[in-house]
Amino acid sequence: MMNAFSRATDALTSVLPFRSPKTKTGAETRISPLAVVDPRAIIGEGCEIGPFCIIGPEVILGTGNKLLSHVVVSGHTTIGKDNIIHPHAVLGGDPQDKKYDGEETKLEIGDRNQIREAVTIHTGTEYGAKVNGGGVTRVGCDNLLMVNSHIGHDGQVGNNCIIANNVMLAGHVVIGDNVVINGAAGVNAFVTIGDFAYIAGAARIHHDVPPFVKVSDEDSIRALNSVGLRRGQFASADVEALEDAFRRLFGKQKALAMVIAEFDSRNGDGDGDLNPHVKRLIDFLKRRTEGKHGRYLESRRPTAVASSR
Repeated sequence: MMNAFSRATDALTSVLPFRSPKTKTGAETRISPLAVVDPRAIIGEGCEIGPFCIIGPEVILGTGNKLLSHVVVSGHTTIGKDNIIHPHAVLGGDPQDKKYDGEETKLEIGDRNQIREAVTIHTGTEYGAKVNGGGVTRVGCDNLLMVNSHIGHDGQVGNNCIIANNVMLAGHVVIGDNVVINGAAGVNAFVTIGDFAYIAGAARIHHDVPPFVKVSDEDSIRALNSVGLRRGQFASADVEALEDAFRRLFGKQKALAMVIAEFDSRNGDGDGDLNPHVKRLIDFLKRRTEGKHGRYLESRRPTAVASSR
């Protein structure tokens, strides 16, 4: 049953239809009269901006984006094309970092993402520029960000990822392509998660997660993500090679460092027969040891500056 507010809103929109101003390209877009769009914002062709949305002056929207209602986009934020952004998402807000002092940092979002209700994504920081992001938080293309998920400042999210409800990504987190992070998982600052990793619900991730694996609880590597690899059209021979490597690396018959050394010996100077995907896995594990606490990006932090959490 409609409440009084809904009836009033419907009555107002019936007499004040979407307005269609000229955009940078000269084409038309649809903006609700109940939205607040700064005239300095650049709005692409074919965008739809619903009621109660707020668009700031430094925002650039590409073509075909749909902001359903109550969406806030602020800061130096650039959004690509054909994204669908659901109510109460807040994009481009200032980073939650005490060191942030209003410097001009950015948020960049790619194409065809689905950004669901109450998602928050913050701009980068000047400190982040020294680590991995150039002061820019980045989200790639074709991702699904579910309800109430959060991407912290200077985060880097790849393509074709699923980030489920209530997932919390701290600052400076790097997520590869085709990653699945299930509901209520938390990822520590400066963690890297490799391609095709699968993170179980409510997992607590403090260390870098290798590509191609499934992780649960507190950084527990459980299995190879064979289903995800096959869905990603990996060849059967590649999946079999990764399964063999996984058993050797994480089966605990030998210390991990010993198994890595055996793979290095087998591959020699690069002319060996090591499967290229297995080599990626080995290289990731070797790199992980270069940083403190099992996080490679820790090794790139300026030592004179306190950590950003």
